Amino acid sequence: MAAPDCSRRNFLQSTAASGAVAGLLATTAARAGGANQRLRIGVIGAGNRGFNTLTKTLSRLRQAGRQLDLVSVADVYAVHRQRWVDYVQQQTGVKASSHLDYHDLLQEKNLDAVVIATPDHWHAKITLDALAAGKDVYCEKPMTHTIEEGRQVVSAWKNSGRVMQVGVQLTSLPVWDMAREMINQGKLGKVVQFQTESARNSKFGMSRHNVITKEMTPQTVDFRRFLGVDEGFHPEVPFDRSLFGQWRCYWAFGYGMYSDLFVHRVTGMLKATGLRMPGRVVGGGGIFLEYDDRQVADVASIIADFYEGVQGLVSSAMVSEELKLEHVIRGHHGLLRFDKNCSGNSGKGTFEFLPERPQVTRDSDSKAETFEAATQLNIVATHMSNWLDAIESGRPEMVNNDPALGAAAVMLVNLAVRSYREGKVFQVDRQGEIQNGDGSWAARWEQMSQTQAKPQHVPGWAAAEVGSVLYPPEYQKLAGPWKDGRPPEAG
Repeated sequence: MAAPDCSRRNFLQSTAASGAVAGLLATTAARAGGANQRLRIGVIGAGNRGFNTLTKTLSRLRQAGRQLDLVSVADVYAVHRQRWVDYVQQQTGVKASSHLDYHDLLQEKNLDAVVIATPDHWHAKITLDALAAGKDVYCEKPMTHTIEEGRQVVSAWKNSGRVMQVGVQLTSLPVWDMAREMINQGKLGKVVQFQTESARNSKFGMSRHNVITKEMTPQTVDFRRFLGVDEGFHPEVPFDRSLFGQWRCYWAFGYGMYSDLFVHRVTGMLKATGLRMPGRVVGGGGIFLEYDDRQVADVASIIADFYEGVQGLVSSAMVSEELKLEHVIRGHHGLLRFDKNCSGNSGKGTFEFLPERPQVTRDSDSKAETFEAATQLNIVATHMSNWLDAIESGRPEMVNNDPALGAAAVMLVNLAVRSYREGKVFQVDRQGEIQNGDGSWAARWEQMSQTQAKPQHVPGWAAAEVGSVLYPPEYQKLAGPWKDGRPPEAG
C-alpha cells in the first residue's frame, strides 16, 4: 500500500495556515485585551547566555517594534548586573532596577514576565517562584536539573495559566512540525528509530571556553547564593572561579554535554516523532581525554527505547567533529535526514525524504524529496517572538517548546546520566515511575512477536497499516511446530 501523497508543495500549502509553520514571527499577532500595553520583562541570570544572547535579542526585537521593555535584572555577580543595567539604558533609555536576590525582582509590581538564564540547578526553583508570582516565563534549557523538578514545573505551569517557553530555540524551526505531519501520514511507514549527535572539539576542553576573570572574587560574587547552600543544592565550599564561571563541568550544576548539548538534539527528535516519556534508558561514556578536574563525561551515548516501538540513539565525543553522525528518523518505508542547519541558529532548515527500494515498499512511485523551511529572523529571535506572541494572545499552547516537552527531554538525559554514573539500566512504567531495569522490557517485545501482535506507533499516527506490514515468503508456511504428527503447512 502506497503512503499518502506528501509532496513539498502539497505539504507547505496544507500547513500554510498552521500556527506551527506560519505566524511564528507575526509581530502584528492578535493581542488579547492589551494591544497598547508594553510587556515588562526582567532577566534572572545575566551571564553569557542571559545577556549576550537573550537580552540583546529582546533589545533588537524592541527596536524592531515589539511592545516590550527590559525593566529589571537579578544576578549573583555584581559585574554582570551593572553591565546589564548600563546596556539596557544605552539601548532602550530605560533605567532598569538591579537585584542580588531574584525574589526582590519577582516582587516588583511593574513586571509581567521573566527570562531565566541561570545555571541549571536553579532553573526549577526560580521557575516555580516566578509562576507562583503570576509571571510568564522563558527558561533556558534544560528546563530542570532533575526529573522530579520537571514534574513539579509541569504541574505548576498547568495550574498557573501562564505562558512558559523552554529555551530550545531549534523547536521554532518549522521542520519538526513538518516531519511529524509526514510521519503521522505514514510517509516513512512504521517508525522504529531516530539517531542524532552533538560532536564538538576544542583545544580547551568542553566548557572551558567560558571565560573566568580576575573580577570574579568573593567580593563581587555571592558564591553561597550561587551554590544554593540554603536551598540544599550544594554544601558550602571555598570560592572557586571555575565552579562559578565553568559550572557546566560539574555534576551539581549541570550535566556537561548531556544537558548542554543533548537536550537540543533530543528535544527536536521528540517534537518530530511526538514521543515523550521513554520506557527504558541506558547511558554510557566516560572522561577519556579531558582530565582537567572536570566531573562530567567528554564521551557519552544514550540508548532510549519507547513503548511506541521506537529507539533513540544519541552519541557524541568532544573530539574529531569533522565526520558526524547523521540526524535521522528511520521508518520501514524510508527515512528523514536533517541537515546541520536544523540544529543551528540561522533560522533555516532542510531535510530529505529518502525512500526504501520498491522491493521492500511495493511502491515504485515513492521518490526522494527535499523539504525546506525558514523563519524571517534568526532562530533565537524566532523562538523569543513565539513566546511573546503567546503572551500577547493569552494562549499558553502557542509556544513551540512547552514544559511538557521540556520535562520529557530532561527525563531522557537525566536517566542516561544516572545510568552512566550508577551503572544501571532504568525502566519507566506507563505511569512514569522509574525502576531498575530487568528482563520485562525484552520479554514484552518477545511476547508480542509470539502472539503476532500489530506494531505500536508514535502518538498522532493516522496511517492505519501503511508501512507496518511484512510480506512473508511462501516458504515461511513451513515454519512452526508439528501438531499431532502433521507439518504446519497442513493446517
